[in-house]
Amino acid sequence: MTLPPRRITRRIPTWGAVAPLLGFRRPVWDRVDRRLAQALTVKDLARIARRTTPRSVFDYVHGAAEEELSLARARRAFAQVEFEPRVLQDVATVDTSTTILGQQVSFPLIMAPTGFTRMMQHEGEIAVARAAARAGVPYTLSTMGTTSPAELADAVPDGRNWFQLYLWKDREGTARLVEEARRTGYDTLVLTVDTPVAGNRLRDARNGLTIPPTLNLKTMWDVAWHPGWWFNVLTTDPIEFASLRSFDGTVAELVAKMFDPSLRLDDLAWLREEWPGKLVVKGIQSVADAQRVVDTGADAVVVSNHGGRQLDRAPTPLRLLPEVAAAVGDRAEIILDTGILSGADVLAAVGLGADACMVGRAYLYGLMAGGERGVDRMLQIMRDEAVRTMQLAGVSTVHELRGRVRLD
Repeated sequence: MTLPPRRITRRIPTWGAVAPLLGFRRPVWDRVDRRLAQALTVKDLARIARRTTPRSVFDYVHGAAEEELSLARARRAFAQVEFEPRVLQDVATVDTSTTILGQQVSFPLIMAPTGFTRMMQHEGEIAVARAAARAGVPYTLSTMGTTSPAELADAVPDGRNWFQLYLWKDREGTARLVEEARRTGYDTLVLTVDTPVAGNRLRDARNGLTIPPTLNLKTMWDVAWHPGWWFNVLTTDPIEFASLRSFDGTVAELVAKMFDPSLRLDDLAWLREEWPGKLVVKGIQSVADAQRVVDTGADAVVVSNHGGRQLDRAPTPLRLLPEVAAAVGDRAEIILDTGILSGADVLAAVGLGADACMVGRAYLYGLMAGGERGVDRMLQIMRDEAVRTMQLAGVSTVHELRGRVRLD
């Protein structure tokens, strides 16, 4: 039997029916808030940062060494992670908190040390530390930072502030820095060990962002298109290595002094005797080295290839992580660094054996995109991603992910 065509009744739409579909939002008048509202991921923050920051400065953050293979491989490894979800679990409430070196944190994340931070955005290290304190995660001040340990401690007294160190040939100079960090309340020292010499960062050389800096016509033209950036740089305190103001010499001489190719395990043993707090060794790229530094007294190791900024074709930290965790995870905490751009990346690392992760580029994108508010936005994005990932994976605590993450 053939049915007659169905007749559809039409009507003239009313404003009451159309208005809910238009999706008008209340205007955001603040330019920074308007920019940050567009960022749904850390990669979105990076795109905003590229628009608001001179190319040479953005490339200093975004780039890596030589052909940038190590960085690309680190990010590709996270793309190859699979979670093993469980269904019919009560995930109405999930808990992202954990402990790092004996202290409770809201999320298994540490803000990594970064140099020249006020060059990226004039609010600098203090803005990052304030955001970290609000989020309940540690912040690590770099020896090559543009804020001194005392200045940061005064500005953010309630934060969990760590201090990063390079071991110099000048033991007296190193000891003075260590003593300043201890005296101003830092309870954790992070020793970076993967910088016997500086990596070959070709973007910086091509952009004129060398040490000391050099400018060419292309660089000056690019800076001219970012008046907000250079106005803030010119009207705030000069950018300098704040921890090293008393050094008598050029910046190039200082860097050569800081990156000491003659360091040995005995130097770590000396630092262990000098430092009474927690000691973290950053830049571990083999199981053998992880075992050596833990045997020498490290409380934690950071499996890291320096964000791909030192040795290109270095081991991929995420792939090395399970081996390091199996070898020393019962004696020291394991932190993963390099390639982390989302809350799901953090959870993947925890599932593969890390106690926590360090991020540097991710928060610098936020800082360049919107100052302190941009760092807040980056932390919010990562935590929201983590909560959603945990709920979809069927876990209510981050520790339940152990053994439920696969890496192809």
